[in-house]
Amino acid sequence: MLFVSRAIDKLNDTIATAVSWALLLAVLICAGNALIRYSLNMSSNAWLEIQWYLFAAVFMLASPHTLRRDEHVRIDVVTGRFSRRTQVWLDLLGFVFFLMPVCLVILYYGIPFGLESLRSGEMSSNSGGLIVWPAKLLVAVGFALMILQGVSEMIKRVAYLQGRLDASAFTKHAVTPEEEIAAIKNANHLT
Repeated sequence: MLFVSRAIDKLNDTIATAVSWALLLAVLICAGNALIRYSLNMSSNAWLEIQWYLFAAVFMLASPHTLRRDEHVRIDVVTGRFSRRTQVWLDLLGFVFFLMPVCLVILYYGIPFGLESLRSGEMSSNSGGLIVWPAKLLVAVGFALMILQGVSEMIKRVAYLQGRLDASAFTKHAVTPEEEIAAIKNANHLT
């Protein structure tokens, strides 16, 4: 099963790396649109919408990568007081009872939502707007990837509980305040 987990991790890492370019593209389009709008007094709703679509792609397609890197929102103040084993059990329970059900419900409703938009050729109601279905299909794709990543994380937690995997495989290295201060001091000494 760890092989499956590694394959899912690699898939979401690859997608996140690719979609990071969408963020650069969104910033360039935003800057170009602002320059044209203020210097030439011209604008287009299509340019605004493509920025939204690119942001949606970044958010929906990179969220599973965030989960994989253990950088999602959590309450470390509470869980940090527990042993590593208890934390892993809490993660597992959270994945099983919260992450997976929510993702499955959104996927269940998101697939027909996106497919109906595709079938009808839905267009934006804004003048000069774009087709809408790519953004709507991103919901289903993003949550399908999140479900896969959830499965991967559950596999890793179970492997840890069985003693077959080290916790470093699914935890991030938290920088302590002391490490941050040392890094700032080192940076100041280099300049």
